[in-house]
Amino acid sequence: MLIAPILLPLLSMVILIFTRRWLVFQQTFSLLATIMLTVISLTLLLDINTNGIITIQMGSWPAPYGITLIGDLLASIMLLTTSFVAIVVMIYSPGFIDRERQTAGYYPLVFGLLMGVNGAFLTGDIFNLYVWYEVMLTSSFVLIALGGSAEQLRGSVKYVTISFVASIFFVSAIGIIYGQTGTLNMADLAYKMRTWDDMPYINSGLMLFFIAFSIKSALFPFFFWLPASYHTPPVAITALFAGTLTKVGIYTMIRFFSLFVVQDVVFWKTFLLVIAGLTMSIGVMMAASQFDIRKILSFHIISQVGYMVMGLAIFTVNSVAAAIYFTVHNMLSKTNTFLAGGLVYQRSGSYDLKYLGGLYKTMPFLAILFFVPAMSLAGIPPLPGFFGKFFLIKGGFEAGQYVITAVAILVGLFTLFSMIKIWNEAYWKKEPDDMPEPGPVSKGTLVATALLAAAVVALGVFAGPVMEVCHAAALQVTSPEVYIEAVLGN
Repeated sequence: MLIAPILLPLLSMVILIFTRRWLVFQQTFSLLATIMLTVISLTLLLDINTNGIITIQMGSWPAPYGITLIGDLLASIMLLTTSFVAIVVMIYSPGFIDRERQTAGYYPLVFGLLMGVNGAFLTGDIFNLYVWYEVMLTSSFVLIALGGSAEQLRGSVKYVTISFVASIFFVSAIGIIYGQTGTLNMADLAYKMRTWDDMPYINSGLMLFFIAFSIKSALFPFFFWLPASYHTPPVAITALFAGTLTKVGIYTMIRFFSLFVVQDVVFWKTFLLVIAGLTMSIGVMMAASQFDIRKILSFHIISQVGYMVMGLAIFTVNSVAAAIYFTVHNMLSKTNTFLAGGLVYQRSGSYDLKYLGGLYKTMPFLAILFFVPAMSLAGIPPLPGFFGKFFLIKGGFEAGQYVITAVAILVGLFTLFSMIKIWNEAYWKKEPDDMPEPGPVSKGTLVATALLAAAVVALGVFAGPVMEVCHAAALQVTSPEVYIEAVLGN
């Protein structure tokens, strides 16, 4: 079961490469494969929740000498959410991705992306984490440029360039850490760091890791690449990126902070709190100044990532649990808003709020499909965004972190302003005279967006049970000795 989330996307990718001209087969097979991946991820989550952390030593080489795969509750939660997002994107794609892109390798590339994402969640080795990052990013490079429009090529050049810079920092950090400790196994490295006296080189390596993960997560001050590239491909691709790529960076940041930050803890907590506050504030202010739906939502990706880092930086069981819950909510809600934005484009032919209006009157169902995730991102009860922010703010007050908590509350108000801005301009105001003739909205895109909106509502309705699982995951994260013992056996 632990290998399946990596093996299934790999086999699916190979099959889809050799059948890429059979469009109906590609669409059907991709949907069935993502459904199977979701079932596997759910089974894995239930197994880990019942029986504890699962590990596999590939090739029967004992840790730390072989390649370790490890599944704990945090990894399995991320796997399940990612695979569900993939189902929705597969349903949505035929109605939005043109035939040329679909037959040019769109579906194999999506599964290449999923293989890299799942590998990053499950690996227990830093070098293999780098490898899975490169698998993920290679697929995403091509997906951004797929279609070859001038705007896409400009966005992909920026994306590729900054990703290469992040990879350089990543590899440099690996070299420093390996040179000092002689190991790259995460559990073994965490064990050695707890008895290590000479920390300057270790802290240098950790800072390089932080820069690499900050670039990949779009944290301040490395966020500029995201709004410059995420609005360029078709919105189905952007939605998939919004629900997965930056969250992999957050996942690895949580993993590294819990395992490796054992010296200068006060510095790292303070440093991350400052970064979280700046990321939240600048992201939401930039979003408020935009008039393109995709750019508004792209800047809100940045802002929302700050909330996740805030929960990590406080680093209590409750705050980490809140960060995990908030991450799940954001993966669903943010993807949902992009899909709803795509419906607006199908209906009106534009993402620019200046040329939109009257959509509530002509298609009220379309308006509801945007309203649900938008209000969730803004933190309106009883949607999951409210509970995510409530748990984070509660954790901040409990830890005495009043400044970052105040910033989080204020940023929530600006988020509400941005969502109301989209609602008022696109759905509520009078239809402009020069608005293009209404176009058809495909059934597949409507079904996919409605399914994800229902999942967002369900996450709020069942916030209690979901939060219990997130709390159990946070207990594992904040008790690294459990992780170390599961891999090393001592």
